[in-house]
Formats: sequence, C-alpha cells, structure tokens
Amino acid sequence: MDWPIAEVARMSGVTARTLRHYDEIGLLPPARIGANGHRYYEEDQLLRLQQILLLRALGVGLPEVGRILAEQVDEVDALRGHHRQLLAERDRLDALASTVSRTIAELEQSRKDGSPMSINRPENLFEGIQPSQYQESLADFPEHAEEVARRVAVMTPQDIEAGQRERTAQMIRLAELMAAGHPADAEPVQAEVDARYRLLIQLRTVSAEEYRAIGRSCVDNSAWRAAYEAIAPGLAAYQRDAIEAYAATRLG
Repeated sequence: MDWPIAEVARMSGVTARTLRHYDEIGLLPPARIGANGHRYYEEDQLLRLQQILLLRALGVGLPEVGRILAEQVDEVDALRGHHRQLLAERDRLDALASTVSRTIAELEQSRKDGSPMSINRPENLFEGIQPSQYQESLADFPEHAEEVARRVAVMTPQDIEAGQRERTAQMIRLAELMAAGHPADAEPVQAEVDARYRLLIQLRTVSAEEYRAIGRSCVDNSAWRAAYEAIAPGLAAYQRDAIEAYAATRLG
C-alpha cells in the first residue's frame, strides 16, 4: 500500500513543501513518482519519516539527521535511542515550563507588592532552555536558517546569553498578554510581533508571506509548538494568529 504526498502530509503534520524538500536533498525520497508527477510513499518511507521527525523534535539539524540515518543499522536499536532522547527532552520541557511558570509567578507577585522582582538565582531563568533550538526552529526556512547560522558562528558566549535572555523575556511577555485576555490583534500584542519582525529583518528581508509561514510554523512545527505549549496552552496558536494579523495589517 502507498500513500500520496498530500495524505502523508495530513497524517504526519509535515507540509507537502517540506516533504518535497526532504526528497530534493536526498533525505526522504518517495517510493515512486506517479505518471501524474505526484510523490507516493510506502511503509518504509513512513518509518523513515517518523525517525526524521523524532530527530528534528530533538533539535538535530537536517545534515546531521541524514548522517545518523545513513549510519544506523538496526531500526529497533535506533528507535530505542530516540526514545531515550525523547524522555530526556520531556524532562527538559518540564523544566522549561516550571522555569517560566515560576518567573511569571514572581513577576505577578512583585507587581502586586509594588516592588522590583528579586532574582536570587539568575540561572534559574534559563533552566531547560537551549539556544540552538531557536535556530533549528527555522529549519523549514533554509535561507533564513543559513543567515542565523552565520551570525551565531561569530557570536560570543555573552552575546548568546543576551539573546537567550531576550527570547525568554519575549515568551513571557506574550504569555502574559494572552493570560490577560488581549486578542491576537490587540495593539500590545502587535507591538511585540513588530519587535520580533524587526529583529528578523536585521538578518535579511522577510516578505509578508514568509512571515505568515513562520507564524504557521508555531503550530505546524512540532518542536516549536511543544516549546510554546510548555509555557502556556494555546500560546503557539496565539502567536500564529498575532503574526497573521500583523502581516495582514502592516505588511500588506
């Protein structure tokens, strides 16, 4: 039995565009290409796609995914290894959720008391956060990911930490706005989205449609969605909707 690319996209949550990209780079060729030019996949390809998505969810880049799949011998042993990594990733996301939850609680308490937030252990703010995963979340946008990789390669540890702090702050601010009941197109939310867009275009030009696609990846990209949902349920869709509103009203 085989499945057309549209059905594989539906089952896996991976876009047809991404599946075609996987084929083009030799990572996941289809079982056959029909007379109509459509790609068709069989069980072997579905199992390989599962492994690709597991590795991507663990933050592994596409070149490394290809190397791992080329070198592995036994599928069961490989899946056992992926399972161990997923359990470790689950623990990391639990730590991340606890980190952000604790920070939100401390911010709310400081506002209630009318006093500045006191951080006794600043390292707690970053427990469970891995900077490389933010770069991996752009893997479906190769040109942008390449530019990010070039920038990261020349960054100092201090620069990376500063960026990490800002991303943490952005995630918290967005979660707070959602918790406060602001709709995705409200001005405070749009101001946050505008700030993020301006950071993106410091790297390269990002069109309205590409920014929309990045917004959709908040939900469609499993690793990205898991990171947002670990902070607050519904946050991934909230950011997607906020970006869509921004692109429609400010980017045309």
